[in-house]
Amino acid sequence: MNLSTVLYQRQGSVGIITLNRPEKLNAINDAMKADLHTALDMAEADEQVRAILVHGNGRAFSAGFDLADGTAGTDLAAKRQELEEDFELIMRFWNSPKPTVAALHGFCLGGALELAVACDLTVAAAGAKMGEPEPKFGSGIVAMLLPWLISPKHAKQLLLTGEDRLDAQRAYEMGLINQIAEEGSHVETGLALAKKVAALDRTAIAYTKQAINRSYDIMGMRQALLSALETDIIIEATETPESKEFNQILAAQGLKAALQWRQNRYG
Repeated sequence: MNLSTVLYQRQGSVGIITLNRPEKLNAINDAMKADLHTALDMAEADEQVRAILVHGNGRAFSAGFDLADGTAGTDLAAKRQELEEDFELIMRFWNSPKPTVAALHGFCLGGALELAVACDLTVAAAGAKMGEPEPKFGSGIVAMLLPWLISPKHAKQLLLTGEDRLDAQRAYEMGLINQIAEEGSHVETGLALAKKVAALDRTAIAYTKQAINRSYDIMGMRQALLSALETDIIIEATETPESKEFNQILAAQGLKAALQWRQNRYG
């Protein structure tokens, strides 16, 4: 398969997906979305693969969905299609019939954090920084998983403040990640965890994952996620005087200037 933004290999019984746009902090653009689907297809179709590991090349796991790649503007139909595609990608890691493990380092922000916590197990290097900065940009949350995986208070702290510097220790205390790895050993730690899962009975693991996920469905998670996605579509397709001015400054002077304008005006 010809993958331009993702690397894929199998190491023993683990399929390894590597985000590979290091010059853009592995920001997820349309090409990477397509490549991730292809890599997941390969891993899920390979009978030798019993677990899937995802990590990032370079200085970060991922800065999230690439803001430069969104072209829908305020066109509701186009925005819906764009965000539904983002949602589908994140949830593939949750819905995969095989166990998924994320190994984080550097920054893991926005949609990338949602993808990482959608994995069954998540490890992070000690120096990793995580968060959901979308409200800073006038955006909503694509996959509102956090309230289901950590306490509502912790979820609101992250989602309502635009937190983007949450450290690994605090993320562990919140229940956002399973394990902290020594700096530089996150891939090794994640791979060891994936191999531990892969060594167990394939059928028992598959059905156990399915049963756990089904418990969330019974509690209404899937319906709630779809409802939250509808809210995100409205947020991102609605132009207000504030968002219009923010975007004008963003286009003319860059993100730092736009964020500073909002801080000066409303902070």
